[in-house]
Amino acid sequence: MPLQRLIPCLACLALSLIWDVLLPAAKHGHCQLAQQAALCIGLQLSSVPADLPENIKDLQLDHNAISVLRNTSLSRYHHLEVLSCASCHLETIESYAFHNALNIENLNLAKNYIHTRYQQTSQALWHLARLKVLDLSENGLTENMVAFLLCNMSSLERLSLSGNIMLRLDQTIFRDLRRLEELNLERNALYEIEVEAFNSLQGLKRLSLAFNNLQCLMNFRLTQLLVLNASYNNLEWFISDQDIKEPFQLQTLDLRDNRLFFFPFLPTISHVHTLLLSDNKIGFYQHLANVGSLNWTTHVQFFNLNGNMSNITVELWDETLHGDITSVELLDLTGNHVANIPHGFLGKMPKLLRLKLGRNCLESLDLKELSASLYELDLSSNRLTTLSANQTTLNALASLAHLNLSRNGLQSLPPRLFVSFSSLTTVDLSYNQVGICSSEELDSCTDDCGCVIWTGVSSLKQLYLRGCSLRQVPPTAFNGTPITHLELSDNPGIFLSHKSLASLNGTLQQLGLGNTKTQTFDFTPFIHLRSLDLSRNSLSYLPDIPHLRWLDLRENSLTTIPLQQAETLSSSLQTLFIGRNPFNCCDVDWYKMLGEVNTVNIMDWSDVTCLHAVHGTHRMDRLSSNLCRINDEEPSWWYLVVLLVACLCFVGIAIITLTFRSSQVPGLRNERCLKPTSY
Repeated sequence: MPLQRLIPCLACLALSLIWDVLLPAAKHGHCQLAQQAALCIGLQLSSVPADLPENIKDLQLDHNAISVLRNTSLSRYHHLEVLSCASCHLETIESYAFHNALNIENLNLAKNYIHTRYQQTSQALWHLARLKVLDLSENGLTENMVAFLLCNMSSLERLSLSGNIMLRLDQTIFRDLRRLEELNLERNALYEIEVEAFNSLQGLKRLSLAFNNLQCLMNFRLTQLLVLNASYNNLEWFISDQDIKEPFQLQTLDLRDNRLFFFPFLPTISHVHTLLLSDNKIGFYQHLANVGSLNWTTHVQFFNLNGNMSNITVELWDETLHGDITSVELLDLTGNHVANIPHGFLGKMPKLLRLKLGRNCLESLDLKELSASLYELDLSSNRLTTLSANQTTLNALASLAHLNLSRNGLQSLPPRLFVSFSSLTTVDLSYNQVGICSSEELDSCTDDCGCVIWTGVSSLKQLYLRGCSLRQVPPTAFNGTPITHLELSDNPGIFLSHKSLASLNGTLQQLGLGNTKTQTFDFTPFIHLRSLDLSRNSLSYLPDIPHLRWLDLRENSLTTIPLQQAETLSSSLQTLFIGRNPFNCCDVDWYKMLGEVNTVNIMDWSDVTCLHAVHGTHRMDRLSSNLCRINDEEPSWWYLVVLLVACLCFVGIAIITLTFRSSQVPGLRNERCLKPTSY
């Protein structure tokens, strides 16, 4: 082959070699340096950069392709304290990889393949005598692998093992972690924890067991623990060791989304202030204890998985065995099977600030037992039909600020119930059948008259009356009540006059009138109004509205928005819903103008369509600029008629011409034949 032909091939080969050599160096150069930290995240590195400053203390290598951390990878970085190699496809950490980086205190190895060479990794970790934080989550580790990796790791204070495949815990796994304060075991496959598993963790403060397959937590004895998260398991029992008289330091107990049938058996002396029990099957059954026809046992003994009977014997119907709940400030029992509250139960929580009993089966509630310090009470989605309390009880609840009674069967309430709460700021009565008292009803109604008074509730800011079958809002209904958020949606046909809300002109900021059949209303007097819901009202035109930030006009009958109104909206509007309206495709200047304003965000842009008389429905964001141009000129059918007439005329002329010429042919032929020739 001639030399001239080899030159291009050699040049390409040389460039390829140079590219392969220089590319890693170029990628190393993309690491961002900030003080003594190097950020080399997502640079497709195959090894640790060797050209970084020697004095760096923080090296972030997440989302690269470093499958092996070699003995020499960190040899020049003697001052390294933080190393993160998450999501690096890391399989092997050679035994002396940290030999020259002995100052590492925080090591993140999450989302790798440590299980493939875990013995070698364990030998490498032994050199890190100062390691305090270790993340081994999502590495395919079993409990035996974890026990091997954690040998002699006595300096650890925080450890994450979430997202692995551990099945059970015994006393050998964490035996050396005497300084550990925080342990994350979420999202494994744990189904059993031996009682002695955490005995060596005398300094443990925070423990998370969420998202596992645990069926019970028995003989809980971690007296020093502050936070325990065992949510999203299959727990049917939680029983602390009742024989320990030492005070438990537990402050937060999270048992949400389990299968608890009974209220947890808390320590006899505890400091629990947050008790999260939502979405279980908890009920109180003391009222069934004396029902002889049920023939239910009153005592139960517990066995562990090894077949040994435990020393726990409890009387199931004795509601005094819940342990110490005197320090509870937040109790969340949302989504359980609570049909009644045992007498004296709420009285045991004098410090209770927030009580959540939504989505239960309550038919009644004695407000007299509620704590005087109660700040929030949620009774939504129950079976309450009435709610009664004397004035002394109401006066005692002077701290109550948030009350949710929505989605019950309430039809009557004491008319002056809400006036009695001096600190009440939020009330939700949505989807009940309680009206608003008019002045005439105030004179004739004394108690349980099917309506309540909202006049003079000086602390009330937010009122939700959605779906209450309201027929009218009487004039002066909210006099003396500085409401900022008023929700009246889903009250079809409600009569709303300007006098009804006149007292809120200077305070109202958010108003909901969706599905109320509202057609004409002047909103401009509400000078502070910032959010307005007018959806599902069959509006054919947009009423006068002030400068808003949030507006919902979905599912109306709007064909256009006047350009002047659109300009007014664009000056302040941030969020807009306008889908499912029959807009005119040939009158969309307002839409174009809103689209040019970067501050207006049309949230349902995919549902915004328009109608064309000939071409049907179109999405506004895909509307062709030529679609309506022909409407400004002559209609297309006129051109077809003119063209057809011209064609017919041309054909007629052609036929006549041909007919005339054919009739002249014989005469011409005869004249030519009779003409004498030259010869």
